[in-house]
Amino acid sequence: MTREQLSALKKPELLDRARAIDLRGRSKMSKAELIDALVETESTGDAPSEDDVGPMIPIPGVSQEDRVEARARRTDLYDRLADLVDQERRCRWRSIEGHGCGLPVIRGKEACSLHSDSERYDNAVPITGRLGFDTWPTLLRHLHLATYDIDAIGLDPVVHEMVWHVLNGIYYDYFRVEVDGIENIPMDGPAMIVANHGGAALPYDAAMLALAVLNEAPKPRRVRVSATEIFNMLPWVSHMYRKVGAVYATREDARHLLERGAMLGVFPEGESGFMKPVWQAYHVQRFGRGGFVQLAEQTGTPIVPVAILGAEEVHPAVAVSKRLAQLVRFIFPQQRVEEIAVFLNPVPLPVRWRIRFLPPVMPENPGVEPDPLRMLERSEDIRRSVQTSLDTLLAGRGTAFS
Repeated sequence: MTREQLSALKKPELLDRARAIDLRGRSKMSKAELIDALVETESTGDAPSEDDVGPMIPIPGVSQEDRVEARARRTDLYDRLADLVDQERRCRWRSIEGHGCGLPVIRGKEACSLHSDSERYDNAVPITGRLGFDTWPTLLRHLHLATYDIDAIGLDPVVHEMVWHVLNGIYYDYFRVEVDGIENIPMDGPAMIVANHGGAALPYDAAMLALAVLNEAPKPRRVRVSATEIFNMLPWVSHMYRKVGAVYATREDARHLLERGAMLGVFPEGESGFMKPVWQAYHVQRFGRGGFVQLAEQTGTPIVPVAILGAEEVHPAVAVSKRLAQLVRFIFPQQRVEEIAVFLNPVPLPVRWRIRFLPPVMPENPGVEPDPLRMLERSEDIRRSVQTSLDTLLAGRGTAFS
């Protein structure tokens, strides 16, 4: 932009442009100083170097080359996300109390990602046009003023975006997740993502699966991961789990989301897969009784099988205990756990993850109740495709950390 065009902008708009190029000292500049700095930066084409961004904190087991690659991938993500928002136009929504929105609008629309149509619960367009801790004051303002609605399940777009930014550090720098087959994810309409399960301690695979779609897909979509009783019963945890988009593993919640065109993530192995000991790692267990296939047929939803390599080595389970499971059931009687994994490392290992999205399996007779035998056959076919892909990934890698 020319100096004249910049002079026509208000100071908050100038600050947004300065923030987008990471202009240092912008908060202390006057409007005239901001215009001078922006003109100089745009004329020279200067961009923040690695030294400007700050030093990298060493992570044991992660090389400096991996950290540089992670930074480049994150920069590429931010560039793609910035293209989804029009910084030249502002949302005109106003609250009953007269509070203006002022957020940039989504390209091709007249409102921001908080006040657009119902797709805001499915598409994760950054609220300010970018991810970063410096956007949190704006996000917290809208959170405090309650200027937007959450969905019927409890998804809060502001909380979801803040958690997205924080977990990207684990996704890019710690687990160094590699993704292929992302083109198999549909960009519109309902979809059911079916993956193998593991983790022993925490559902890392659910988080990395959701981040893979957010970070790698051409259009960031939210994956509404289903979770068992324990994550919906713990104080504070259950509240936050709903806010970031997770759902209770019930047929009613799953159907509600699929009928509204959302993307649902399920782990049919359930507790038997999550609590596998290390000697059974990546041996995919039976996919339940095929209930996910039945739901997909009833709602006309394509199933995208996914193979996740890495989750079952983050906390290698050296044993499984039925006594610990009895203790958990005593405290939480509704929890259906039969065994609890015992692991020795409280800190997750920096395993390199690989996530492969397989071609979607289309419904055979949408809207028709499937035959029970055929339902089990299709469930087993999907399980075998995930197992075959895991075997291929295992054969093609070196160690768990390389």
